[in-house]
Amino acid sequence: MTTTRQSVATRETYGRTLLTMAEEHPDIVVLGGDLNVSTFVHLWRDQYPDRFFDFGPAEQNIVGVAAGLAAAGKIPFVSTFSVFGTGRPYDQLRVLISQPSLNVKLVCTHAGILTGEDGMSAHSIEDLSLMCALPSFSVTIPTDAPETEQVIRAAAVTRGPQYVRLPRAATPVVHSDGYQFHPGKAEIMRAGGDVSIIACGSLLAPALDAADSLAGQSIDARVINLHTLAPADENAIIAAAEETGAIVTAEEHYVHGGLGSVVAGVVARNRPVPVEMVALHGYTSSGPANELMVKNGLTSDGVAEAVHRVLKRK
Repeated sequence: MTTTRQSVATRETYGRTLLTMAEEHPDIVVLGGDLNVSTFVHLWRDQYPDRFFDFGPAEQNIVGVAAGLAAAGKIPFVSTFSVFGTGRPYDQLRVLISQPSLNVKLVCTHAGILTGEDGMSAHSIEDLSLMCALPSFSVTIPTDAPETEQVIRAAAVTRGPQYVRLPRAATPVVHSDGYQFHPGKAEIMRAGGDVSIIACGSLLAPALDAADSLAGQSIDARVINLHTLAPADENAIIAAAEETGAIVTAEEHYVHGGLGSVVAGVVARNRPVPVEMVALHGYTSSGPANELMVKNGLTSDGVAEAVHRVLKRK
């Protein structure tokens, strides 16, 4: 069962939210990589040109300059596509930002396979693995527009390096306008005692739809929004394992190194229970975003099928 929800592009929410913070946070500067309209930081560029720097397709240079600005007391927001912002400057992210724990905010759009027709080379399916491997970075995957606004506001006032992952396509709104984001604290979207579905980003809405469908089959599924992978809310994961005895993870990312790996690691160390993972198992083809999600099983039906598998192992 699929619930009809309004869809909003979180990358646009990011750009508009950033603009509203300019006067409150005069130390914010924005760095772009020749994709400013797509990431919506052109809104900032047009209104605050003296606090905007465009380096073109030179991601290593962008990150290096961001590190220098952070060391000088500024709050740099770096924005480009995820595949460019995490892969190309990885050594600079590691040495210049993560190791000295500088106050740089890396907000990347066009993550995952919702980039669609841009094809395999533009599908960022490894970014969570890369960024979770950098010890001082926090890693957050907002689900919808209300959560994105809260995440960006929190990023500006939370010291330390942060990676925020946003898709290209509009995503369903599952939060009300009064939603409050709590960094590092998982959100229980739905109570349940038979199984826990732990999801993030674009897979949270399908997880909620799957839980609705499973309820009609007398399966009581808890749904958890694990929006922050680093640091992850281990207490929420352990409670899910102890109280439901089975877990399904759902993410629009490669099966290794992302949400599933984080959850499995916590479960293995603290309370071993069966875990099934709904995720990508390799690169996919070019095509419409929705068709790619169906092709790769990243749907409410895919989540429900994983629940049935894990319950057989419970």
